[in-house]
Amino acid sequence: MKPKHPREKLASDAQQKDVELTKLLDIVEKDIEALVSIRLSEERETSRHQQFVERITYNLLGRPYTLYAIIIIVLLWVLYNIIGALFGWQRLDPPPFSDLQGVIGFIALLTTTAVLITQNRQARLDDQRTHLDLELSLLIDRKVSKVIELIEELRRDIPNVQNRHDPQANIMQESADPAQVLSTFQQNYENVVREDQAPF
Repeated sequence: MKPKHPREKLASDAQQKDVELTKLLDIVEKDIEALVSIRLSEERETSRHQQFVERITYNLLGRPYTLYAIIIIVLLWVLYNIIGALFGWQRLDPPPFSDLQGVIGFIALLTTTAVLITQNRQARLDDQRTHLDLELSLLIDRKVSKVIELIEELRRDIPNVQNRHDPQANIMQESADPAQVLSTFQQNYENVVREDQAPF
């Protein structure tokens, strides 16, 4: 069999890299499709009222021009009721502008309620994603522990490799207990807080 020409070898390597890149892109595309599917599922479970409130929060209340519009309207209202009297205009809301205060209070109540409604759903989604991250982390921990266990078995079975005791490998073969990790973290955190609050 004749050796490949350098150009043929380069072309073959390029084709192999293209195949590997295509496989990688396929994996990334599947991950993106999974994320989009999760997002669409979350949107389908959202009621029309919730979607309406969130649209108002994102598209109206959460925009800089809304702040500018409020400032301009309030200034015009105050100027009209103060300067208008000099020109003989009838005051709509004389100082201390009780009508304006009532309108601002009502708008503030609506804004606060809309923001809380939006934040409640976002907090619920954040909790779900946090639980998903925790489950994936635990799954990865179990997989890594299994890989370490298999490597240790392979090391013991190979006659050319000297058998030795590795305490770190023995510990890493066991999956982490989430309850124990959380309890240890809580105890350490409380100890640090207690030390910081202790008088000098």
